Order: sequence, then C-alpha cells, then structure tokens
Amino acid sequence: MAFSKPLLADLSSLGVKNVPSSYIRPISDRPNLSDVEMSDAAIPLIDLQGLYGPNHSLVIAQIGRACQFDGFFQVKNHGIPEDVIDTILHTGTDFFKLPESERLKSYSDDPAKTTRLSTSFNVKTEKFSNWRDFLRLHCYPVEDYIQEWPSNPPSFRKNVAEYCTRVRGLVLTLLEAISESLGLKSDYIDKALSKHGQHMAINYYPPCPQPELTYGLPEHSDPNLITILLQDQVPGLQVLRNGKWVAVDPIPNTFIVNIGDQMQVISNNRYKSVLHRAVVNSDKERLSIPTFYCPSSDAVIGPAKDLIDNDHPAVYKHFTYAEYYEIFWNRGLEKECCLDLFKISSA
Repeated sequence: MAFSKPLLADLSSLGVKNVPSSYIRPISDRPNLSDVEMSDAAIPLIDLQGLYGPNHSLVIAQIGRACQFDGFFQVKNHGIPEDVIDTILHTGTDFFKLPESERLKSYSDDPAKTTRLSTSFNVKTEKFSNWRDFLRLHCYPVEDYIQEWPSNPPSFRKNVAEYCTRVRGLVLTLLEAISESLGLKSDYIDKALSKHGQHMAINYYPPCPQPELTYGLPEHSDPNLITILLQDQVPGLQVLRNGKWVAVDPIPNTFIVNIGDQMQVISNNRYKSVLHRAVVNSDKERLSIPTFYCPSSDAVIGPAKDLIDNDHPAVYKHFTYAEYYEIFWNRGLEKECCLDLFKISSA
C-alpha cells in the first residue's frame, strides 16, 4: 500500500522507518555527509545596492570574479521585498500541505507539460529515485501560463505571478551586470536569449529516515542560463569547491545565484557552471524555490564573438537551446557534464 503512492510526500507521511530500496544509492554514490565542509563564507555575498552608485565598477568586478572562480554567489539588497519572499515560501508550503487528491490534479510525468507536479527527477529513465517532490511551472510571459497553475491555495496564482515578475526583474539586472563583467555590451546576453524563457520549481523535501543513503537531488550542473534560488531556513544545498563538498547555509532574505551551462558557453568557458546537489535530513522538511532563466527554445547559443581570439579559440559549437535541453533531459543527472557533448573537438 505505502509503496504505491505516486508522491514522496504521501509515502513519507505514512511514517516509513526505512528508505525504500528504489531510493538507496550504491555505496560509492552516497552523500558521505561527515565529509562535507561547513563554511561561513561558502560562496561570495554581493551587495547589489552598489550597482546604482559610485561603487558600480567594484560590484561588477565582484560579480565577474564570483562567476569565474565560484560559479555561485549570494545577493542582498536585490530589490525584492521581504514580504514577497515570505509569501512565496508560505504559498509553496501551503500547496504541499493540501490533501493528496488536490495536489494530484497537477500530477504528470510528461516533461512537455508546462505546469506539472512530479517526484524525483525523471521517473521514466532514472535508476535511483531522489527524495523530492516538485511543482514545475513555466512563468514567462506570465499571462501565457497563469491559467494552468493550481487554483488552490486560493492565492496561489496571484502570489506566484508577483514573485515571478519580481525575480525576472532581478535576473535582467544581473544579466546586464554579467555582460558588463565580460566586457560585452550590457544588453548582449539579453539579446542572445531570443524571446527568453523562465521556469520555476517549488521543491519539497520531506524528512528522510536515512538521509545518508539518498539525495534530494544528486550532483548536477544546471542546463539553463542562470538560476535564482530561494531557500527556506533548512540547510540542504551543497556546492563542489576544489574537489570538496561545501554546505551553503541559508541567509534570510538573500538569493543564491548560480551560473548555468548556457552562460558557460556564452562566456567561452570563462564563467563556470558548477556541480551542486541537495541533501536531506531526518528531522525537518525543506522547501526551495529555484527560478530557471533560459534562452527560448529557438535561440542559437554559442560563444560571444568578442570573447574569441587567437589565444581564446571558440570552445563550443553553436546549437539551439531546444537541442541542448533534450539531450540534458534524456541523459538525466549524469555526472559527466552535458556541455562536453557540445565542445569543438580541437578546442
């Protein structure tokens, strides 16, 4: 009975004492939680207020260094009000507390659906399940998708639309800054994305009776351009730095920014899309809300011409984002980077 539940949250709510076998990773592929480094400065914290004054060039340089050496950074004074952040976290929690029958109205294993509730990562292809349920939403332009979103909780659509719009504003600010940090025109990356795409996920990680045996999400890099992550106050994100996993503990009212594969391509390998993972714990549920900003499917992505010269030949072929994402999805969260398949062999 317990194992027929389509969603992890409902299996977990039955009080299972042991992780079902489908979630148990091989010994060589477990989190090894005792070996994770704890650091107060796991990734840089950048104050975006400085973008709008005499410290503009200093902040641009900080962003450039973070993209080049860390692949991740955190931002404060980002312009998104605290009440908007609190509201979206509560809205996500409220959705996952709805009765099973209500949540399952959004359930689908079809990745082509632009609004869908599912579990793990790709239940059709993966060998091991991940300790996660997620609600995935396409959200730009908002008016194209809002009617698909859940209508329960009653304020869901209004709250998510407000949040999506605010985060898009932050992304556009960051894309200008990142373009500038590469020595490109401030609108270069914006124009490279064609019509733009924006998705978000509300990830729910229930308490796990044996967190050392499984992952919320195993190590991966993000296939999109840039990800803006909001965490609740329960740790879970870990980033690979110098061959060691480092825990990135949440800081209230900040966002974590991570560089995705498309940014690594546009920067001609100057900026790095870094491996990261989500672990779970036995005591507390965890909620995270990543916004995935990406090129539209028809956008042709390749290294910026101004970043190619005799000393820096083009590392990647040109490809459409649709081509890239299809390969990423079908491969699943493989350890080998999907980017390697798009390299120019002589690079």
